Amino acid sequence: MLSYTIHKHQTQTQWVTFVHGAGGSSTIWYKQLREFRKHFNVLLLDLRGHGNSKVHLKDAFKDKYTFDNITHDIIEVIDFENISKSHFIGISLGTILIRNLAEKHPHRVDRMVMGGAIMKLNFRSQVLMRLGIIFKSVIPYLWLYKFFAFMIMPNKNHKESRLLFVREAKKLYQKEFIRWFKLTSEINPLLHFFRTVDIKIPTLYVMGAEDYMFLPTVKQVVQSHRASSLVVVEKCGHVVNVEQPLFFNDTVIQYLRS
Repeated sequence: MLSYTIHKHQTQTQWVTFVHGAGGSSTIWYKQLREFRKHFNVLLLDLRGHGNSKVHLKDAFKDKYTFDNITHDIIEVIDFENISKSHFIGISLGTILIRNLAEKHPHRVDRMVMGGAIMKLNFRSQVLMRLGIIFKSVIPYLWLYKFFAFMIMPNKNHKESRLLFVREAKKLYQKEFIRWFKLTSEINPLLHFFRTVDIKIPTLYVMGAEDYMFLPTVKQVVQSHRASSLVVVEKCGHVVNVEQPLFFNDTVIQYLRS
């Protein structure tokens, strides 16, 4: 089972589950934990191979991960803790996992909050992925990760986010990075499905105004999905919860409690 921590509220019954992105860990939510604990029961988890979640023995010799089996890891934790329903908050690739979970288990999802949501890979990100596929077994993965982090978070005010994700990525092994990178082979049809199908679960997208790769598509999605809304955070890039934590916390807590 994944490594996770729980912070229970004395009186509240609502749960919030935080899902980080590829190369991160539950520590990226350190600017959220204090405030969210005041209002909700909180579940923080490390995805497989990240943070304190060691790779299962049965998965150690597998070359391929899928979004479905990684999503099942999350369900396994909330089942074990008898959490029947939760709000889910994700960042970057974590938003894909949340949306996939909502497709497979809609009755387990109350509301979704998508920070730095990935709903389509634009031309630049497609080129990045192809370069990664070509060089993933040749170049040390940390070089690739630093390059990707700079391309996604290029501005000076994105530096804290870049350094945080690179620091966490250092804890991955090369083979684990390659397993996660191979997920890109199934990402395009999955994202196309997410853009096309309105799941009708209340969803708040929180996007940085400087998240140039992913914001334009999210704006289009919100226009066609009736249960979705969008908040754009000024002077902010991809990792909104790290770059603008006070705004993120206030906005999301108000949304979940409304």
